[in-house]
Amino acid sequence: MYKVVGVRFRQAGKIYFFDPGEFAVRRGDHVIVETVRGIEFGDVVTGIRYVTEDEVVLPLKKVIRIADENDAAQMESNRQAAKDALVICAEKIRQHDLDMKLVDAEYTFDRNKIIFYFTADGRVDFRELVRDLASVFRTRIELRQIGVRDEAKMLGGIGPCGRVLCCSSFLGDFEPVSIKMAKDQNLSLNPAKISGLCGRLMCCLKFENDTYVEAKQKMPDVGTRVSTPEGDGRVVVLNLLERRVQVELAESGRTVEHDAEEVKARA
Repeated sequence: MYKVVGVRFRQAGKIYFFDPGEFAVRRGDHVIVETVRGIEFGDVVTGIRYVTEDEVVLPLKKVIRIADENDAAQMESNRQAAKDALVICAEKIRQHDLDMKLVDAEYTFDRNKIIFYFTADGRVDFRELVRDLASVFRTRIELRQIGVRDEAKMLGGIGPCGRVLCCSSFLGDFEPVSIKMAKDQNLSLNPAKISGLCGRLMCCLKFENDTYVEAKQKMPDVGTRVSTPEGDGRVVVLNLLERRVQVELAESGRTVEHDAEEVKARA
């Protein structure tokens, strides 16, 4: 078992495990840690706990220290500098006439690198741009191409449901979403109704899907012949959330609605 704390570097970002060592790290603390990108400032989102070897990526890096007010001030300075760098980079992209959309920029905590995130339809030759930026910022430059879902996660926004986007508020990782999930939830297959701001299928189709699949397993399929308290008939509509079915009675042709437990499939 390994003693770890969970750290995030962005809101709703992926959680990474670090060894707290002798530090009494608690949820809500800020810590300074070493990552593959360099020294970083992160938020502790899960306190000290023990996990198995299968849950961590070895070797497990240690927390360097608990962040203090000076570290927080440095982080805020980095954020402001990244905003300024974003403006400069956007101008350089226009000068080089590159077909790419700049999304965000960030400095590593130690200012050893600045990362620019962008989207593009295909591959972009940005070697001249990198050299130009390096001469301006005098630090290591990384241009990272991201997808449209990552763009929505970084920029945020309001989804079709009227709430803040799931990806930018609490979803740490993207999971595959399929059109079958929309079918299982009896949703309209109109792309405009099941797509998010990124243009891809909405993430909520995935994390709500298990509830619908479980409900469907306990209910008869549409078209199944069943017996109800009012007579025999055929299932025409399923209300999965309320666990109710609508049945068209064989004798009268009327449609009645019952709880799924009141309806029995006929042999």
